[in-house]
Amino acid sequence: MSEHKPLRVLVYSDDRDVRAAVISALGTRPHPDLPSFEYVETATEPVVFQHLDSGDIDLVILDGESVPAGGLGIARQVKDEIYQAPPVLVITGRPQDAWLATWSRAEAAVSHPIEPIRLAEVVVDLARGVLQPG
Repeated sequence: MSEHKPLRVLVYSDDRDVRAAVISALGTRPHPDLPSFEYVETATEPVVFQHLDSGDIDLVILDGESVPAGGLGIARQVKDEIYQAPPVLVITGRPQDAWLATWSRAEAAVSHPIEPIRLAEVVVDLARGVLQPG
């Protein structure tokens, strides 16, 4: 799959440690069958939408615990307002909050604390869907 351009992955959290944990867990190439990942880090909601409006984001990872704009609300807004929105993964505060991810219309959810193997499994599945729509 090296012929593919890198996948652009937006990582949103108001906490730089969360963004770093996500990027560290996934690395630049989370699976040999996928192209490399290029990360776009954002700490504010307006910048999330600036990048999404540009149309060059392939996958979105949102921290549900961010303030003042939580990733769950942003996920729902993305699905309501962005035509053909990229897949969204939300990071919930705890496993029992998975129902909030369903409400947000995110395609996937994991919970804090971030478990690198679980996060990579979920993101690899979403990335495969980006490369093979339908």
